[in-house]
Amino acid sequence: MTKILVVDDEPDLEVLIKQKFRKSIREKQYEFVFAHNGKQALEQLAAHDDVAVVLSDINMPEMDGLTLLSRLGEDHYLLKSVIISAYGDMENIRTAMNRGAFDFITKPINFEDLELTMIKTIKHVLQMRKTMQAIKENNILRMYVDDTVLNFMNSREFESALMINETVDATVVFFDICGFTEISEKESPDGVVKLLNGYFDVIVKQIIDQGGLVDKFIGDAIMAVFRGDYHLDRAIDASLAVRQQIEALPALSDHFTYSPKVSIGINSGEMISGNIGSAQLRRLDYTVIGDVVNIAQRFQSVAQPGQIVISEMAYGEIKESFKCKKIGEMPLKNKSEPITIYEVLE
Repeated sequence: MTKILVVDDEPDLEVLIKQKFRKSIREKQYEFVFAHNGKQALEQLAAHDDVAVVLSDINMPEMDGLTLLSRLGEDHYLLKSVIISAYGDMENIRTAMNRGAFDFITKPINFEDLELTMIKTIKHVLQMRKTMQAIKENNILRMYVDDTVLNFMNSREFESALMINETVDATVVFFDICGFTEISEKESPDGVVKLLNGYFDVIVKQIIDQGGLVDKFIGDAIMAVFRGDYHLDRAIDASLAVRQQIEALPALSDHFTYSPKVSIGINSGEMISGNIGSAQLRRLDYTVIGDVVNIAQRFQSVAQPGQIVISEMAYGEIKESFKCKKIGEMPLKNKSEPITIYEVLE
C-alpha cells in the first residue's frame, strides 16, 4: 500500500479524492492523508514517515506549495511531489520544477490523468528507495569486505564462478553449542544474542586459523568446510581447539551457572559444491550438500557435550596422529547397515 499526502486548502478536494479513489482505498492500494497548508503538511510528514508522494496546491495560507517544495527537498528527499494548481503558467511550472517537483497538473483535475501521474511517480519513488537500500547494503558490506573482494564480486569472473557446480573432496564439521536453548529461556534477548555471538567468535577464529570456511550459521550451530591438503587433520585440529577454548570460558553468571560445551560431528569424502537455493527469490547459498554432509550432521546430533565424533573411515586416516576411542555402532536413516563411530580425545 502506498501512502499519499494531499495538501490543499480547498475542503472539497479531500471529498473528491476519497470518492474517485474509493475502490483503490478499499483494496488498500492507496492510503491518503490530508493537510490544508504547507505547515500542516510538514506535521503530517512527521507523523507519517512512510509517505511516498505529495500532491500539493501552490496558493495556500501560512505556507504555500512552493515553500513546501523547498522544505521537502531539504528534509524528505526520498519522496516526490506533484503540483496541482489552477495556475498553469510557465513561470509557476518552472519555479516548481526548479524546487524539486516531479510533475505538474492543472485544475480542474482530470482524475484519470492524476492517477497515471501518481502511478508514474510512485514507481520512481520505489526505484529510488531500492537504490538507496542497495547503497546502504553496499556500504555495510564495505565495512566487512576488502575492496579487492568487492571488485571481484562485481566482475564477470565472479558471475561465472557462482554458476560452477562441482564434486569436491572435503571435510565438513558441525559445531553445536550444547544446552543453549535453556539460556534463551532465562536470559534477555539482547543477552542471549550477545553471548551466542561471543561463542561463535571463538569457534570461527579456530576454523579460520586452520584454513576452514564458515559455510553457515544454523541457530546455535555452525557448519564449516575444510578443503585442500590434510583437510581432515585440520578440521580435527580446529575442533580440538574449539572444545578447549569453549570449555575454558567462565560460567554465564552467578545466578545461572551455565558452562558452555560443544558437541561436534565430522565427516570427510566427496560432496557437491554449488549455488543452492531459489532463483525465483534470488536467494542462493553457495554451500556443500550430499550424503557426507548429512552424516556429519547426524554425528553431531549423537555427540555428547564435549565429544568430537568421526566415522571409522576417518579414524583409519588419522589414528596415528590423534588419540581416539571407539563409541560403537550407530544406525543411520536410509542405510541398511549401522556405521561405527569413534570419539576424538586429543
